[in-house]
Amino acid sequence: MQDKKTTWIYRLIRWLVWLFSPKMKLEGAEDLPREPVVFVGNHCQMYGPIAAEIYFPKFSYIWCAGQMMHWKEVHGYAYEDFWSFKPKAVRWLFKIVSYLITPLSVCLFNNARTIPVYRDTRIITTFRESIARLQEGANVVIFPEHNQKRNNVIYDFEDKFIDLARFYYRKSGKELCFVPTYIAPKLKTVTFGEPIRFRADAPIEEERQRIREYLMRQITEKAVSLPLHTVIPYRNIRKRDYPQNHPLEVYAHEETDS
Repeated sequence: MQDKKTTWIYRLIRWLVWLFSPKMKLEGAEDLPREPVVFVGNHCQMYGPIAAEIYFPKFSYIWCAGQMMHWKEVHGYAYEDFWSFKPKAVRWLFKIVSYLITPLSVCLFNNARTIPVYRDTRIITTFRESIARLQEGANVVIFPEHNQKRNNVIYDFEDKFIDLARFYYRKSGKELCFVPTYIAPKLKTVTFGEPIRFRADAPIEEERQRIREYLMRQITEKAVSLPLHTVIPYRNIRKRDYPQNHPLEVYAHEETDS
């Protein structure tokens, strides 16, 4: 498998990101299955994709919002997803920023090892490309958090990404593994947990629930087991509101929500 051809501008940006971002250590990589897998992790804003692009096992392709790859769609998606929760007094500034980052976004996400993800009928192209990459021997990386907070470590996961395993089984006859992954920029670590394997003979609704819950629980437990640190949350909130991985805070919040 050959690496993706990229522009010199992208290679320069990638080097600068590597230079100034936390140098991440992989923990548990030696125990990963010797087969293509899907890494499922906490997004932690920009740090999750950066870690996946630079530090994950080679030939790992990241699911990326397709809007971030198209000139006309970047500004609307970026503002809504990244900055719409900012204080009203400064939202106008971030609307301007959402336009300014368009050239950078198009360059980065079209040169990085990404797979565009869409929320309409084009989603089938996401699955097709993901299956093609897996069959080539590459891994896929997915950050499935959305706006509903689960605990102090993660936000709830969407579950339709698990359908990738169903389509992969139909194509290859192999049951796909999902690997829970906790990214902790403050500790400069990426921790891989024990994989969970898709069961092709079980109803897909049952598998979505089983795998989703397992991944969220494992990532939370990995975070809690690590030294005390500040968690980089999914939402782009004020830094002084960033949570910590304290076990009592985490599980008290889960019990309240349940």
